[in-house]
Amino acid sequence: MTLDEIAAVTGGRAVNAGPAATVTGPVEYDSRALLPGGLFVAFEGEKVDGHDYAATAVAAGAAGVLGSRDTGQPGVVAEDPLAALAKLAHVVAGRLPELTVVGLTGSSGKTTTKDYVGQLLTRLGPTVAPAGSLNNELGFPYTVLKATPETRFLVLEMGARGIGHIAHLAGIAAPRIGVVLNVGAAHLGEFGSVEGTARAKGELVESLPADGLAVLNADDPLVSAMASRTRARVVLVGESERAGVRAADVTLDRRGRAAYTLVTPAGSAPVRLAVTGRHQVGNTLAAAAVALEAGMAVDELAAALGEVGIVSSRRMDVFDRPDGVTVIDDSYNANPSSTSAALRALAALGEGRRTIAVLGYMAELGEFETSGHRDVGRLAAELGVDRLVAVAQAAPVLDGAASVPEWKGEPVAAADQAAAVAAVTGDLRPGDVVLVKGSRYRTWEVADALRAETAAEEVGP
Repeated sequence: MTLDEIAAVTGGRAVNAGPAATVTGPVEYDSRALLPGGLFVAFEGEKVDGHDYAATAVAAGAAGVLGSRDTGQPGVVAEDPLAALAKLAHVVAGRLPELTVVGLTGSSGKTTTKDYVGQLLTRLGPTVAPAGSLNNELGFPYTVLKATPETRFLVLEMGARGIGHIAHLAGIAAPRIGVVLNVGAAHLGEFGSVEGTARAKGELVESLPADGLAVLNADDPLVSAMASRTRARVVLVGESERAGVRAADVTLDRRGRAAYTLVTPAGSAPVRLAVTGRHQVGNTLAAAAVALEAGMAVDELAAALGEVGIVSSRRMDVFDRPDGVTVIDDSYNANPSSTSAALRALAALGEGRRTIAVLGYMAELGEFETSGHRDVGRLAAELGVDRLVAVAQAAPVLDGAASVPEWKGEPVAAADQAAAVAAVTGDLRPGDVVLVKGSRYRTWEVADALRAETAAEEVGP
């Protein structure tokens, strides 16, 4: 698109460029990631103003700058660059009629499932499904703008911090296939209740066209009830007998990896997953339903499910250290639902071994903050976690564990990340399994410390 065209669709004005100035590369808001011919989007941040990097971006090959003020460089000036980016993404998506847009949402597991869907659909055609959680009002249009005329599938993660957020994202690029994984206790501070969360998540299925497909979790009543809110066809997935795409005869191996029989209207096939955690059964079933809709055969799908792996960092990343310690790095984010799933994965993987859980603060729970932390602490005790380390504001986790009289584990209150690292590494023994989980309050530093020791041992003295 020319800068004049971009100005027209975004409601901005082209500056410092002739009518032939054309953007031929991707859109970036990090000047370090720009490719020749790309469009640099400049935002005014609290600490960094992207407009200060406009000249650097153009010198690096950018065709123009989209920002809120004239930087003296070729580009487009718009009152609100974020709104302009959304308008641009909407127009670009509309120019790709052969594109199938897949939208995913849920309280937990949406990034991992998005990665699985991307890995499956790549087998059927060019697919855009970038790593990470690009699921907000910036990341969503940014991902849409990665699509090209050659792209067949665009897989979009859709997050929400309030009512109307998902509807807004769907207005940028309307999915034809929508996946709702679960409704849990994420962002309860914003939604007020799980019912409020369900109202927000259901905006995805409301946005689907009549010839679209809603993939809904049969095992979550709040999700399966969304079938009444959509014009699209509905496929239920899960372990329930009423699920159209379901898992039967689920088992776990010593690494906590699930195997099951994939049952679909087109036939059945055995699946053996390479990823850890029983909750991955539901994630892979949702991905399977999308792949089936896209035309993948059941036998090919079953084999492909066995090959999907972790793409986005710090999400159920299981690694073994040379000293025999196994670490589950699930430290990217946390809420009561995802932490419960991670604790169950720890228990399965750590059967017959000593288990250690390092749990950081779970944010955005509002009035449910104390009860949410206590609930996961209680579950950790019920699962028999041997050492439970609560970091800083996560201290109520220990109160929850203490409410289980039969728990014989060791509670540890760590004032900060350094104290948590010391509590974990002080007496690690071969065979120990360590889970690290938290809401981006640097709990990942514990996992990094454990990984750093691995690297040091591999390099040697």
